[in-house]
Formats: sequence, C-alpha cells, structure tokens
Amino acid sequence: MRVALIDVDGHNFPNLPLMKLSAWHKRKGDLVEWYDPMTAWINPPDKVYMSKVFTFTPDYPHPVSATEIIRGGTGYTYPSGGDSLPEEIEHIYPDYGLYPDLCKDTAYGFLTRGCPRGCDFCIVGKKEGRCSRKVADLSEFWAGQKNIVLLDPNMFSCRDWRDLSRQLIDSRAWVDFSQGCDIRIMTSEKAQYLKEMKIKQIHFAWDRYEDKDKIVPKFEMFKRQTGWDYRKMSVYVLCGFNTTLEQDLERIYTLRDLGYSPYVMIYDKYKLSAGSDLKRLQRWVNSRFAFAAVKRFEDYK
Repeated sequence: MRVALIDVDGHNFPNLPLMKLSAWHKRKGDLVEWYDPMTAWINPPDKVYMSKVFTFTPDYPHPVSATEIIRGGTGYTYPSGGDSLPEEIEHIYPDYGLYPDLCKDTAYGFLTRGCPRGCDFCIVGKKEGRCSRKVADLSEFWAGQKNIVLLDPNMFSCRDWRDLSRQLIDSRAWVDFSQGCDIRIMTSEKAQYLKEMKIKQIHFAWDRYEDKDKIVPKFEMFKRQTGWDYRKMSVYVLCGFNTTLEQDLERIYTLRDLGYSPYVMIYDKYKLSAGSDLKRLQRWVNSRFAFAAVKRFEDYK
C-alpha cells in the first residue's frame, strides 16, 4: 500500500499522530511518503492521512487525490471529538525520520493526558478530561535521545508524577516541558524533583489575573528553593482573554521583579491588527533585548 501524509499545520513542529501512523504502516511493509499535490493526480496514493492540530489553521489548499482520505486531529474534530488513534498505533514508537531536522536527537511525546483545571480558554479539559492520568512510560517514545520535549498539559497534577519525574531524572536527557508546569500546585518536593532534572529552561503559566495572591508566593518559593534566575525560568502570560492591558502589565512587571522571564501569549492573536496594543506588548516582552533595554511599556517605541 502507498500511504501519503499531509501536515496541514505546516512543518514547524513535529506532528506526533503522523509520526505514529508512519511507524505503524512501515512496520506493515507499506510505503509512506509526504503527499505531493503535483504528482498525486497522475499516480494517486492508496491512502492519505490529513492531520490538523489547531482549529485556526486554514485547511489544506490543494485538491487531494487518493483512494481513501482520512482527516483527523483537534483542528478537524473539536469539539465533537473522535480523533483518537487506535491503541496499537497510539502506543507505537514514533517515526522521527519524518522530521529529520526537528527531531535531531530529540524525542517528543505525552506521559500524561488531561488537566483538572477546566479553564475556559483551554480545550484540554473538554478534549482529554478533567483528570490528569498517566498514559505512557518514557521508554514508549524515548530511546536515548539527548533531548526530550514533553507535550503534557499538567504532568504534576497526575498522581504518578513522582514515578514519571524519576524516569526523566534517570534519563539524564535535557527535558523541555513545552506546555508549561502548573505553578499553583508546585510544592517543595516537586521543586526538588525538577531541580534534579536536566532543564535548560522551565516554563510556567500565569493565565488568570485573579490568581495573584496565591500564585506569587509559589513563584517566590520555587525561586528560593532552586536558586534559578530569569535565564532559566520563563512564564507564559495569557493576554487578551479576560484581562485589561493594565492587568497584563501588572503581571509582567511582577514576574520581572520576582526574577522570572515573562512570555506573552495572546488569545486569538490572529484576529488582531499588527499595530494593536497587545501585538506591541508581545513584541516588547518577547524580545529579550527590547525588554531588557526598555523598562516600561509606555516608553517602548
């Protein structure tokens, strides 16, 4: 069988479902390749998988020619669901060869799924459930690579966080919690486990302005215990959802004063004009040079 793949979101980040589908088909002896719209109409593949992660990504712009076309991913199925891979494919070792540059000595995967928070701006609770649960051991998608990129929404809220943390520590690989860790549930014990991991930069999130009184002491505790500074501690700051510009700036200034490096994430940013205040705020904060050189947003040109 000839199988072709389409990463509808683009090739800027590895598409894990496509890597698993590729591995499964290659194990069966099928030929797997990227879909080529210029040649497919002459010699159509037997099956095409189209994967779209983000709901805001435009659909694939070219006609698709194949005997069978299968579309999947949150970008196609949310909120109706139904985009899960069969178990034998979900737990297969991914085909990292699909993305040789992005996956160079780097493993990607989920140790846990789900999140108890249920935030209105996030689809994880609706899509994966309001309970963080273990779905894999590290060995399922890691085989000695120097870097590990975790896609978990809230690993430290899983009851198996100690076992999973120990697996990451024992790997001696560089660990990237790409989706951020929940500072609201951070404890001295969890901070110690993180300190034992090889981490170039830890990501947290401060999404809700109203969490200020509870969240600031957690940031203070974590910094005090680890001894890390802004070069190693980054915080995603959600802007444009239900906060004012003044509230966004208060969080940004607070994080800087605490010794953390804020990183602005704009809700539905594709709907904003290039010259909007939020886009300017994002350019200022996320440019480390500009943020260090200009202390107040009011002075940023």
